[in-house]
Amino acid sequence: MQRRLVLGCGSTARGTVKRLAEWPGELTIVVGDDCTLPEGIGSDVDIERRSLDDPTAYPPAVDLVYVAGGNDGTNVDAAERAREHFPDAEIVGFLSGEADPEAQTRFRQVVDQVVDARRALLDRLDDLTRGPGAERLKRLFATLRSTQGRLAVVMHDNPDPDAIASALALARVASRAGVAADACYFGNIAHQENRALVNLLELDLVELDDASSMDDYGGVALVDHSRPGVNDGLPEETTVDIVVDHHPPRAPVEARFVDIRRDIGATSTLLSDYLRRAGIDPDESLATALLFGIRVDTDDFTREVTTIDFEAAAWLLTHADLSVLERVESPSMTSAVVETLARAIRNRDVRGDALATNVGSISDRDALAQAADRILNMEGVKIAVVYGFTDGTVYVSGRARGTDVDLGETLRDALGAIGSAGGHADMAGGQIPLGILAEADSSPNELQTIVTDVIAGRLFETLEDATTLLDAADDETDWTVEFPFDGHSGEPVGSEPPGGGRSLDRPEGPDQ
Repeated sequence: MQRRLVLGCGSTARGTVKRLAEWPGELTIVVGDDCTLPEGIGSDVDIERRSLDDPTAYPPAVDLVYVAGGNDGTNVDAAERAREHFPDAEIVGFLSGEADPEAQTRFRQVVDQVVDARRALLDRLDDLTRGPGAERLKRLFATLRSTQGRLAVVMHDNPDPDAIASALALARVASRAGVAADACYFGNIAHQENRALVNLLELDLVELDDASSMDDYGGVALVDHSRPGVNDGLPEETTVDIVVDHHPPRAPVEARFVDIRRDIGATSTLLSDYLRRAGIDPDESLATALLFGIRVDTDDFTREVTTIDFEAAAWLLTHADLSVLERVESPSMTSAVVETLARAIRNRDVRGDALATNVGSISDRDALAQAADRILNMEGVKIAVVYGFTDGTVYVSGRARGTDVDLGETLRDALGAIGSAGGHADMAGGQIPLGILAEADSSPNELQTIVTDVIAGRLFETLEDATTLLDAADDETDWTVEFPFDGHSGEPVGSEPPGGGRSLDRPEGPDQ
């Protein structure tokens, strides 16, 4: 348990002093009678009203000393006295940047690290006004301030953690610009982890019934997807003001402000960057949701993760509630998921290291993604595609690991002509209308066989073509996927919607 001593509470250092008071461990604050401490300092903090260089006010031992008075001369004296009494402690000291050279020299001789207010201010100013990040923030605020009326921040259908957190964060940024905003979604939040996230953090989301629900809004923003009418309930002709996403679009994106960075692991990372640059500290629930969104979309920092994702997660850790995050990640598995997984295993069609399986009629489309996640853990399987149908649509969810095949492009090539599909190299999904198959006078077994023949046939044929191209490109490639294409399998293949992440509520559309 860390023992900390704070000497002084100058106006510039008040925020840091408050943060130190929130850390676990013992804390003693020595301040003068004229100093007003920040609100929120707990009753368990030992506060001494003495001179900063009065050793009788110091505790017997400390691990960290933070010299944070508002006067440079006082800080130098306090730092020297603290070093005499605590020779082994780490001392961090604050200087305004206006101290004379002699005082600066004395100060640096006794402290381990110097907090230079002028340097910090210049760095912060540079961060806010220079570079592409600053320019994006400026344009985003300009777009928000020109919005007429309340802003609807729309997630993709059946939103996953990344979409949920991103919508809430953009609504928070909008409020800083003086614009009222709601985090909105169509469909439902069915996955147990996503329901746990919303319930445990008491997140304020608006469920939209149909397009008429948008009548009360004067502006529209899309997060974690980029085109209206594609994996959301908006009309395709909807005018969009703002788009923030990390999925590569399949078609031109039209909006007054567009920020699509496909090299970033999660949309939550982009919104965290906006919050940080705007000087907005997320509350505990928002920080926890954003951190979870990043972890899910990067599969716990193992897929398509970048330095920026790690930096965003590190910043969010200081604000998030990790105990709630642990509870969100450990929900019970629903009976629908168990049944879907059982059928996926029973109906599997394995060709080489690729597996496709048709689970038939489903009640919970999110169960497909969870089944695909677990099927991928089977020995010898590098590509797992699970699909099923409900409400006149075949939904597909796929996962890949340890293969050179781009699963998102593969599903696009295989299913794009009859539906919509896409996603990432190792996570993808799609939707195919049953069309005339659903209207035919076919028994459930016959319908399942037809769907399997169409989906699995197209998938395995496309995988075979992709394998052939890879072999032709590099004769030395040790390609281990072999497909004995001697007929269509009875088990369909599936993929997850173009929005990355684990087996959570993922958009099953073409736009990711």
